[in-house]
Amino acid sequence: MPQKPPIDYRMDDIVRLRKPHPCGGSDWRVVRLGADIGLRCLICNHRVLLDRSTLDRRLKTFVERGPYDPRDPFNASGKPADT
Repeated sequence: MPQKPPIDYRMDDIVRLRKPHPCGGSDWRVVRLGADIGLRCLICNHRVLLDRSTLDRRLKTFVERGPYDPRDPFNASGKPADT
């Protein structure tokens, strides 16, 4: 079975998850990238850490994309990073 390519997350992305947070919000801002992805609720500012596979499953859509960072070696545009 072919694998899907990894989803490109950027700092300050706003993502909508499938289930709403208990405060009623379903939109989250990406505040940390790494092995775990840090998210902050846009309604109540609660912060959670999700591993990438869990976030990939719960992601519904990108509401807004964060700024492209050309220094990021893992950019999804295919352009090599300037070193």
